[in-house]
Amino acid sequence: MRSRKIGPFEVSSIGFGCMSLSHAYGTAPPVEEGAKVLNRALEVGYTFFDTAAVYGVGHNETLVGDTLSHRRSEFTLASKCGIYVHPDGKREINGTPEKIRATCEDSLRRLKTDVIDLYYLHRWDKRVPIEDSVGAMSELVAEGKIRTIGLSEVSAATLRRAHAVHPITALQTEYSLWTRNPEIAVLEACRELGTAFVAFSPVARGFLAGGAPAFGTFADGDFRKAMPRFQEDNYRANLVLLEGLKAIGAEIGATPAQLCLAWLLQRDENIISIPGTTSIPHLEENAAADDLRLDDGVMARLEALINQDTVSGSRYAPATLLEVDTETFA
Repeated sequence: MRSRKIGPFEVSSIGFGCMSLSHAYGTAPPVEEGAKVLNRALEVGYTFFDTAAVYGVGHNETLVGDTLSHRRSEFTLASKCGIYVHPDGKREINGTPEKIRATCEDSLRRLKTDVIDLYYLHRWDKRVPIEDSVGAMSELVAEGKIRTIGLSEVSAATLRRAHAVHPITALQTEYSLWTRNPEIAVLEACRELGTAFVAFSPVARGFLAGGAPAFGTFADGDFRKAMPRFQEDNYRANLVLLEGLKAIGAEIGATPAQLCLAWLLQRDENIISIPGTTSIPHLEENAAADDLRLDDGVMARLEALINQDTVSGSRYAPATLLEVDTETFA
């Protein structure tokens, strides 16, 4: 794949989001299957791997560390702090300096590495000034435990406040044809500050790849069950958009997932996408999107078909929306 810059790092334009190998979409695959996916991703050309302490409550970082630590020089490693799971299973957003430091130490141990290349604050703990959380992370940079700092799910204003304390190498948030919120202000702020933009869920949590389960068949533990866009009326309405996407793909010989990824890469040279999958054929399909070039007519058709006005349902339930600090369309 072609490369793009994230701060001092050159990474593949499409990175690998490791979350689904441990977390969020029902039963995770066996460890040995997850290891096969990670190794194949490296072989295909992915050089940017994204994990987090909260994914599988440490399981995902352990999987990445056990599988790839002996190949550490071959890729850029990103992980995240700021979401903590208590022993009783209760989830808490915690951005205090002491919790950030403790989480980092645990992550380094699980990842079997001396340093994390890009360390994100997974969510801004609004009880703690962003300056304090980023200040704690800057101490980790000074100590050589992390190389650069990132933020996840924050607004342009919060990014600027954080950047005034320490350069923010990357901002990560959801961005796809059906989630266009970064276009309001964050993409412009990233360009202004020299911050790379990392797009998670670029194929709409599998929906726009045609890979989401049929309504009513989501597995236990699949967090899409609680998301408004995956509720029955919205789900059925959004299927019309998926059929239109498939039709455009059929015309040019591309899969729906490849259309979504190619669209993102052509939107801005500052964007790196991180689709996740548990399937080796799918990760190979996604990597091939780097070769796809969409003409202006196809780009316009995609944007007219799927956008904030044509999608049914919000991206998160109301309680979850309160946890993020992103701009939203009226």
